[in-house]
Amino acid sequence: MNAVRVLLAEDGCAMGRQLRGLLCQQFQVLGLVQDGASLVQAAQTMLPDVVVTDIAMPEMNGLDAVRRLRAQRPVLGVVFITVHAEPQMVAQAMAMGPCSYVLKSDAGDDLLQAVQAAVDGVSFVSRSLRAPGHRDRD
Repeated sequence: MNAVRVLLAEDGCAMGRQLRGLLCQQFQVLGLVQDGASLVQAAQTMLPDVVVTDIAMPEMNGLDAVRRLRAQRPVLGVVFITVHAEPQMVAQAMAMGPCSYVLKSDAGDDLLQAVQAAVDGVSFVSRSLRAPGHRDRD
């Protein structure tokens, strides 16, 4: 079986390196881009199986980038990796169809499983967002 091809979008250099290192343990990482516009462009040429994208990025945010990509490739696997734990943000992302939503603080535990869920076409949410008594901080 061929390795799952992943394209990563993260505007923080240090975080991007950490996420790439984590993903490389199990998947083929095609590249790392730092904004939503670059994600759309790179995904159109590299044709990854899954995009792992931050939400808050320059040029175009991850949500808008995924909307554009899914309009062209509805079956594209998507993992949002973010610091945003607000229920309305999670709901907005999950409304785009099957995708994974992982908090950066949970990446070590959840990211590889989230990418596999995206490959399988099922939704996945970070464990801390599923935990009983989870509350957002204002």
